Amino acid sequence: MIEMIIDSIRVSLMNYQRVVILKEKDAERYLPIWIGPAEADAIAVKLQEVTVPRPLTHDLLYSVIDNLGATVSSIIISDLKSDTFYAKILLMVDSGQMEIDSRPSDAMALAVRAEVPIYADEAVLDKAGILLDKETGKPVLPDKGEGGKVSEEELKRMSAFYDFINTLDMDDFDKRKS
Repeated sequence: MIEMIIDSIRVSLMNYQRVVILKEKDAERYLPIWIGPAEADAIAVKLQEVTVPRPLTHDLLYSVIDNLGATVSSIIISDLKSDTFYAKILLMVDSGQMEIDSRPSDAMALAVRAEVPIYADEAVLDKAGILLDKETGKPVLPDKGEGGKVSEEELKRMSAFYDFINTLDMDDFDKRKS
């Protein structure tokens, strides 16, 4: 498992779809995951420390978990099948661990509330992780396959991610708030 941090939440300029950009905590590989607008807002509200008058769904979930005596220990982006990401919420319950199946967006919204680590399975990063060109901020396709070229199958598998990332406004990508 590789520890990740939420680098940013972006909006495609083409279709206004949201993507959360996870970054390896100790490296320069990124993992873009498409999420819905409600989940993007739920993550952003907590990261920006915005107070809301009533609990949001993820606040309610966190409160229920806490009131039942369990704790969230971490979340894992565990798989990627047919362009769909899968996640698990790891709970500590009665001195044992329990895994709960989840959408990554909901798991991340819960993780920011519980202030717990986010992990990605190495296989997920191998499939969908990207490196960004330091000058352009655009994705760099990895050199794989025979003769250092990317195979046609690999290009087909990555095309959805590559095309989407290319529609994002990346001008301020590495300008982090202090």
